[in-house]
Amino acid sequence: MRHKVKKIRIGIDKDHRTSLIRNLAMSVIIHDKIKTTTAKAKAVQPFIERLITIAKGEEKREAIRRIEKLLQHESSSKKIMEVLVDKYKDRDSGYTRITKLGYRNGDNAPVVQLELV
Repeated sequence: MRHKVKKIRIGIDKDHRTSLIRNLAMSVIIHDKIKTTTAKAKAVQPFIERLITIAKGEEKREAIRRIEKLLQHESSSKKIMEVLVDKYKDRDSGYTRITKLGYRNGDNAPVVQLELV
């Protein structure tokens, strides 16, 4: 039984989904906002929240190790530790926002903007 287990499946296999979530998370962290579909934004939002919470909660050395293990991108982990931890030190959660933008022309998929608050 899957009680209280929330995992958004985008319709792709596990390896593809994890790489997609990592790449989207790195883009959000580096560029502060991205435009993507609703399903992808809802899948990557908890991952970004978890990364920032890890950076805030643990000792700096351990947080860097865990974040680099999850992201595998040096500049994004550096930005989390130097910029975002200071920006969100008073906030417990809710570091991202999803804003609806409309529908994509080609396939009429709902498009949203995922941004850091």
